[in-house]
Amino acid sequence: MQAYTVTSGKDIAGLTLVTRQPRELGPLELRVRIKAVSLNYRDLMVARGEYLKGSGDPVIPASDAAGEVIEVGSGVTRYKICDRVMGAFMPDWIDGEPTPATVALAPGAATDGMLATESIFSEHALVAIPDFLSDEQASTLPCAAVTAWNALFVAGRAKAGQTALFLGTGGVSIWGLQLAKAAGMRTIITSSSADKLARARELGADLTINYRETPEWQDEVRRLTGGEGAHVVVEVGGEGTLERSVAAARMGGTIAVIGGVSGFASVPVAPLALISGVKRLEGIFVGSRKMLEDVARFVDVARIAPVIDRVYSFDQAREAFEHLASGKHFGKLVIRVAE
Repeated sequence: MQAYTVTSGKDIAGLTLVTRQPRELGPLELRVRIKAVSLNYRDLMVARGEYLKGSGDPVIPASDAAGEVIEVGSGVTRYKICDRVMGAFMPDWIDGEPTPATVALAPGAATDGMLATESIFSEHALVAIPDFLSDEQASTLPCAAVTAWNALFVAGRAKAGQTALFLGTGGVSIWGLQLAKAAGMRTIITSSSADKLARARELGADLTINYRETPEWQDEVRRLTGGEGAHVVVEVGGEGTLERSVAAARMGGTIAVIGGVSGFASVPVAPLALISGVKRLEGIFVGSRKMLEDVARFVDVARIAPVIDRVYSFDQAREAFEHLASGKHFGKLVIRVAE
């Protein structure tokens, strides 16, 4: 099989196409022909050496893929050859509360990921793809859609009629916007680009804020919500955003911290702002297989079409990573591995 590898700290320049000999299946494993892979900011962090450190050996990047089962182990019962499947971001976190053991083997960082022509999965780590989704669309669910789902409806306890605030127009924020709108929520989204804000309004964003024109955007959020603030804020870890996100949340609201696009340095947050506002900071580490099943079912019923900025061919993987690094995308970037 062919695969790309990266070595932590060598950045995008270290992305290398290699050939590997496939191994035999265990009794509860399946071999999947990878059709499409979607990229996440985490993949850049792995290449740059900014993410959780592994052994230092080259690793196949990317956590999110959709494909077709081409071989099954002798004990497999959940899927059969030709089934269309996507891999759970946390292959061992099935349901319930996470533990160090169940979140230890997320692919594409310490262990091999999905940017390859085929991959092996344990049968419990796969979820069926809704029929109406293409492979490219399905590949965007395992990390971004699950993270947004967890932030909004699991950790965030959001309900119809409440307000959600999304920072930026990357994959999780756009997925969050689409899910929140389909669930009957009021949505606010920020960006420094007027064009991106216009596209967000086309997707149903109720209110938009240009944070370059309105640097004190947390005050604008409160103004737009009659002084109350948002029930859920999906915080992406941008420079100087956490304190503003806390201020933008209403009393009793949730600030769901999903990432660190400006790094993971210590960020001061005044405890009094949390205590007096009865606000919750929730760390979101993607989610369980059950959450992927739930969001897939919701997407199927609501007929939500994932927003894909651009699809690259397998031999354009480096260009896809560079586009991701530029921050110019709106929604998800996908690499088409096979027809």
